[in-house]
Amino acid sequence: MSHPALNQLYTLRWAEADSAAPPDAISHWLMEEDSMTRRFERHCQAVSVRILCEAFITAQQVGEERTLFPEEDERYWLREVILYGDDEPWLVGRTLVPESTLNGPEKMLQNLGTRPLGRYLFASSTLTRDFIEIGRSEGLWGRRSRLRLSGKPLLLTELFLPACPLYHTVL
Repeated sequence: MSHPALNQLYTLRWAEADSAAPPDAISHWLMEEDSMTRRFERHCQAVSVRILCEAFITAQQVGEERTLFPEEDERYWLREVILYGDDEPWLVGRTLVPESTLNGPEKMLQNLGTRPLGRYLFASSTLTRDFIEIGRSEGLWGRRSRLRLSGKPLLLTELFLPACPLYHTVL
């Protein structure tokens, strides 16, 4: 299912090393190392998830993001969601998981349902983050991170929507 926010997520332009940095208050959000779900919960009564897509896609459908994985798989698990804070859309997220990551406990990534990804990921003692890249699309901020569970990679891309507290709060 396509959604206008997803279309905007697809057009994120990743910051070049010499591009202007975001304001400090926004940078603190974008460079958050902990769970964004937890951070959202400090600004609302309830965080909820609307699933837009959950399916396997081919390496060809992944496109240029394939280069962000150490090895190329033939198939990837795709999960696209909108995260809501008190029923306001705050973030659109896209998770790509190589099929080779989906073994052992990580197979659970296919069965999250309406559970926020952050609640699963940050409950794991084996979670590490390789990098965070900052991007923009039509005045909105986004980021993408390659995370690892038990050393196995997944890619998370997030676009912060206009109602998100990132645009309305100071640190």
